[in-house]
Amino acid sequence: MPLANRVKEHRARLGINQQELGQRIGASRQTVSLIERGDYNPSITLALRMAREFGVPVEEIFALEGEDTHE
Repeated sequence: MPLANRVKEHRARLGINQQELGQRIGASRQTVSLIERGDYNPSITLALRMAREFGVPVEEIFALEGEDTHE
């Protein structure tokens, strides 16, 4: 089952670009881009770093497609 995400939405809320988010969470800009496009699923560690950076539970960023209640 594909993983849906709201990374771009949360990143925009903070007013930061992919490069800055990558620096804050210890990932490359390319990795952030791949995650946002749904072409790469982050590790649990990276997902938790994103959640901490955004100040939300990880479930508000990632959900199994079809189970996403944030639409």
